[in-house]
Amino acid sequence: MNPRPKPVEIKQLTQSRCLEITYDNGRCFSLPWEYLRVFSPSMEVRARRGRERLLVTGKQDVVIDRIEPMGNYAVKLYFNDGHKSGIYDWSYLYGLGENQRENWEAHLNRLESEAVGGQA
Repeated sequence: MNPRPKPVEIKQLTQSRCLEITYDNGRCFSLPWEYLRVFSPSMEVRARRGRERLLVTGKQDVVIDRIEPMGNYAVKLYFNDGHKSGIYDWSYLYGLGENQRENWEAHLNRLESEAVGGQA
């Protein structure tokens, strides 16, 4: 088994608002644009303080305007909210696909926790 799967096809699906990535090991992930924006690998989103990621909200309607290849190791995604500083390497994208359910549940739980904490 290839320890570092690489994409063989990346499709930008505008109707379902997903990036569909098929890897050379046969795995295929459909990653919503909102999910990709919320889990951007950029320093803007990664925590500046401590280890926890910054909570990104209000990205339900975000659109990927452009996808730019970065050599043979990554893509840079340009979002319509102006965010363009994340470089999504193949391993990072694969991890987002493998852990999508857990990542998204943790994000939703954190949103709920912040909302409850903000009302107190």
